[in-house]
Amino acid sequence: MAPKLSQPVKWAVLAAVTGVTVFGILTIGPKPEVSAEDRSPRDHSPIVDVRTTDPEMNTAIARARGTLSTFWASYGAPKPSETGHALKVRFSTRKGGEHIWIAEVRKLPGGAYSGLFANEPRDLPGKRAGDKVEFAEADISDWMFMRNGKIVGGETIKPTLKSLPKADADALRARMEQP
Repeated sequence: MAPKLSQPVKWAVLAAVTGVTVFGILTIGPKPEVSAEDRSPRDHSPIVDVRTTDPEMNTAIARARGTLSTFWASYGAPKPSETGHALKVRFSTRKGGEHIWIAEVRKLPGGAYSGLFANEPRDLPGKRAGDKVEFAEADISDWMFMRNGKIVGGETIKPTLKSLPKADADALRARMEQP
């Protein structure tokens, strides 16, 4: 049985805004055909398909990677108002790549990291939300945590706002420290 995510992490990473989960999976590569039956009934996170050449998303990933030190500073010595630290990590798949939020992040000896899938992976057979996974810092594509109830980081969320209904996108922007 997969470990359960702690409530603060689940809330931060799988938070709902007006009934719509806002932190989903980002896939990179050709747009696959996925039916509703192929998705887990446990995870209703939106999946956003993005081409590897999408300049807006690539800029967001570069901006997130360039500010990763902000995440690590808070992760290492969080203020009482800072919770729910999560990383978005790219995993290679047969269809290209899948970027998935990782909760319960831990630094491992030797420079690697571990954590739990916060979303249900789509293109990683046999993997489920809550499963433990290891990764390298080079695979990190985004980061976030909550500060005083606001999302800090989450650069790859911003380009996806245009794909949400306006009310949902506006509600999410209001929850971001820097929309």
